[in-house]
Amino acid sequence: MSQPINRYKADLRDLKFLLWEQFKMQDLLGKAPFDNWGRDEVDAVLEEVYSWSTKVLGPYNTIGDQTGCTLADGKVTTPEGFKAAWKSLYEAGWRSLAVKEQFGGQGGPFTLHALAEEMMCGANTSFNMYPALTQGAADVIQEFGTPEQHARYVAHMHDGTFAGTMCLTESDAGSDVGSATTRAIRRDDGRYDIKGTKIFISGGDHDLSQNVIHLVLARTDDAPPGTRGLSLFIVPRDRLDGGSNDVQVASIEHKMGIKASSTCVLNFGENDGCIGELVGTEEQRGISQMFHLMNFARIGVGIQGLAVASSAYLNALDYAKERRQGSSIKQWKDATAPRVPIIEHPDVRRMLLDMKARVEGIRALAVKLTMHTDRVRAAGGNDVEAAYHQGQVDLLVPLVKAFGSDQAFQICATAIQVYGGAGFLKDWPVEQYCRDSKIFSIYEGTNHIQALDLVGRKLGQKGGANVQAFAKDVGTFAAANKEHPVFKDQIALLASSMEALTASAMRFLGWFTGGKMELVPLSANRFLEMMSEATVGWLLLEQGVIAEKAAAELPADHPDRAFYAGKRYIAQYFANNVLSQIPVKAQLLAKEDRTPVEIPDAAFATL
Repeated sequence: MSQPINRYKADLRDLKFLLWEQFKMQDLLGKAPFDNWGRDEVDAVLEEVYSWSTKVLGPYNTIGDQTGCTLADGKVTTPEGFKAAWKSLYEAGWRSLAVKEQFGGQGGPFTLHALAEEMMCGANTSFNMYPALTQGAADVIQEFGTPEQHARYVAHMHDGTFAGTMCLTESDAGSDVGSATTRAIRRDDGRYDIKGTKIFISGGDHDLSQNVIHLVLARTDDAPPGTRGLSLFIVPRDRLDGGSNDVQVASIEHKMGIKASSTCVLNFGENDGCIGELVGTEEQRGISQMFHLMNFARIGVGIQGLAVASSAYLNALDYAKERRQGSSIKQWKDATAPRVPIIEHPDVRRMLLDMKARVEGIRALAVKLTMHTDRVRAAGGNDVEAAYHQGQVDLLVPLVKAFGSDQAFQICATAIQVYGGAGFLKDWPVEQYCRDSKIFSIYEGTNHIQALDLVGRKLGQKGGANVQAFAKDVGTFAAANKEHPVFKDQIALLASSMEALTASAMRFLGWFTGGKMELVPLSANRFLEMMSEATVGWLLLEQGVIAEKAAAELPADHPDRAFYAGKRYIAQYFANNVLSQIPVKAQLLAKEDRTPVEIPDAAFATL
């Protein structure tokens, strides 16, 4: 086993640029509901969380990957350093930054929580799964539970005494949640006997907390079929008055990545002794309650992807500056020319710039979503403003989850390519980042489900008002900057990409109404990618405009001039190489290619 060493890296300057220069968080601070927060407090938290993450979490990322979790006598043991990190985490208060004060939290902006989450995820993705799921489960009980349930569970989950999970998946009910067969049998005391098996339960058991509180989707015997018959139940691993609650760990999965996060098969009521209580007081509200957690989790997965991709990029950047190989292309005819750092080679520079643009663009996309969330809270009694911001949150969730996670795997693969053969070795962190990141596109709703959610629900939500507001925001920016001296050509690419995106959205409407339903799932992923790229391109160009203005006001030797130059180049690169392709993708979508559904099963292979 290797010695503990931190490999996690973050660019705090970019985080602060998003907060103070692009999305203007200062406009929300010092007044309700963020009365006790100012710029100094936010900056201090970012710096302290980064320091804590690199000292406490980062050193045990590789060790956790090497040892994983173990199951013995029905109990899961986590790797070295995890229990100490759990205790330190809750003592530091990093999980309660955005928790409402009435539940023991600090009442800060959700955006601050998200950026802290990025750093903790990036330092040790496996570890952070446990407290992140706990916070999500606590938030569901907080939102939908009774005052008595608040008192029994919420404070203990926010202070780390209890952990939490969400239990949806069954062997025959994965993405098809409505097929779940776990039973909830009413008892005379108002509680329920729970019987069934759940699989792929992240953090399903561990030794970090005194208890684990499971949120379990199940159906009563008289419930209707499908998702509308599901109810959500609070099922502690251990009864609060002592003793086992008959929740058994049947096995833990042996995985490609995030090996230190215990993924469990759980049997509920194997000995007829598992008791749960309904979340709140109404049955058959399980899906709407669970989706509150799922949205929180989907945003979190996008941030996980961002976190791992960002560290992969920054590690690859450092390696490229230090690794010497080959001579400069400028001296390609000179066999005696000295070796140069590989960052001087054009294709390495292309890969680095591509990773930088995607990482910083995804971060801007995530922060845009979280800032809309904070502005919903800050809207007070202004229902129109709150509705606009909530509409943008709803629209962006599938983009953040799917694009963030798809790109994470690709960015990590590119980072390995920068390292060359060294990147394939466990001596360097990028191969673990790549393995860890693959799960992000699968769990919390596969990315195809995100795409179907976008085209099937979100585009038509509120009669299309949310997507129209989004298009208006992009159009306003493009119109205001169409003659920009630096970005004129790239703004034109943004405008044409939005025209192609709008035409593609209308095409989906035609398919829905014209009986061409098979084309919807065939093209949904492509459309989500197009919309994500258009959004990221817009946000990077906005960053470029801000950066050009800021740089012009600085002296020539100011260190921020290099930072702002980076914003100019990623905006131009992404527009030239990615935005320019959106109209092409729209043309492909318009071809209505049916070959995947027309090919006979036997034609795939003749084995």
